[in-house]
Amino acid sequence: MLCQAPWDLASSGDLKRKRSWREAGRAVCFKDEAASSAVNTSFSCTTFNILAPIYKRVNGEECRESQSREVWLDRNRRILDMLLKGKSSAICLQEFWTGNEELVELYEKTLGAAGYDMRKLARPNGRGDGLFTAVKRDVLRVMDYQELQFHDCGDRVAQFLRLQSNIPMYRDCLHVAGQQEVLLVNTHLIFPHNSNFCLVRLRQQVYKILKYLEQYKDDHNLSHAPVLLCGDWNGSKRGQVYKFLRSQGFVSSYDVAHQYSDCEADAHRWVSHRNHRGNICGVDFIWLLNPSKSTGSLRENWKSAVFGIIKSKLLREHGKQGRDAFCFFQQNECDECLTYEDFHATLRRVGLHADLEGLSRDEIEELIKSADFDGNGVIDYDEFQRIFQTEIRKSSWEFAQPEEPDHHPCLVESSPELDVRHASFHPPEVEQGTWPDNYSLSDHAPLTAMFAPVYAQSRQACSNF
Repeated sequence: MLCQAPWDLASSGDLKRKRSWREAGRAVCFKDEAASSAVNTSFSCTTFNILAPIYKRVNGEECRESQSREVWLDRNRRILDMLLKGKSSAICLQEFWTGNEELVELYEKTLGAAGYDMRKLARPNGRGDGLFTAVKRDVLRVMDYQELQFHDCGDRVAQFLRLQSNIPMYRDCLHVAGQQEVLLVNTHLIFPHNSNFCLVRLRQQVYKILKYLEQYKDDHNLSHAPVLLCGDWNGSKRGQVYKFLRSQGFVSSYDVAHQYSDCEADAHRWVSHRNHRGNICGVDFIWLLNPSKSTGSLRENWKSAVFGIIKSKLLREHGKQGRDAFCFFQQNECDECLTYEDFHATLRRVGLHADLEGLSRDEIEELIKSADFDGNGVIDYDEFQRIFQTEIRKSSWEFAQPEEPDHHPCLVESSPELDVRHASFHPPEVEQGTWPDNYSLSDHAPLTAMFAPVYAQSRQACSNF
């Protein structure tokens, strides 16, 4: 296998209740709420990297905000004021200063008094910061909570919450259909200190999250549950992590709300982060996966993404592509094919081997076998071109909408899915691709998205007997 089960899990409950949706219909509404269902059926989610005071630079590289209590306390009080005004149903924070009891108490008391149920998770090895997730008790109920430890070079972690709506859903406002369930993940991926860290994000973090979700859904009969991945992904719309998530059926809620596509012209329409080098980029996402959009083999698309990273590294750092890249892999120029040893040696030469936070030997072996299409033990130029020209297939932007029955397919009941109703960043200037100098809450912009359940009909071909 590419990745062994790498996570340590600390469960706050073992919920094995199975869900089933028995009522057919096209719309979800709430009893006695039909006239205002657009308001009452929706819930919101905010993701925000709040910049831990231990990392915030003040007056140069040497000083940190954590050295001035009045300064970090004032900034975090302003952050809380903003969060309280937003009234999001779920709040996912990154770079939460878990190592400071006063700050932890400030958030827990303030948000607790506002009706939130909270979970925090510190990064291991004394990093000082971590994750913090708060859920509005009158909107959503926490059915299960898990902590994921990636055991990677950056000591990264993730929080997993199984949530259920507190408001019963009704089909055509008469027949109960159940309660919406959502699987929520809050995480903060590693910063790309060099080109290998894209591989770390993909291999040691994102793949593990998706593998865990896949297993959890199977174990708890939750194939019907939508998934929200929130956080600071430290990668833009042009990166392999973005392409990999798209290949699995995930969509960026902000881009869907604003009808932006995956094309190059839409890649820089918005920003959400100004890093310590002064560069601005869009790295904060609320990813949505609806059950009907789940697509593609996790393992196969993972391999395609890794080949994309190798291709990018060869071009960017060594100026090699096409036949030149093929020759770059050859140890013996007289050979017309690449051996497995050629692949291992070249990946070590370009810094993608295990000793440099790269691929393990077993992972490289699996990649090579997938490139050896005819199984003859070597890779010829046609096979080489094929693996590096293959793009990860991206799923459609469109959400499943209610459809009228017709005489061709059979309609099969499905549970409610989530529709993106609205999404916005603050401050508004970042939505235009600029960073205002007077913004001081963080070096990231908070993103809030509004979702509403939509009861979709899935289609399945009829059998002819």
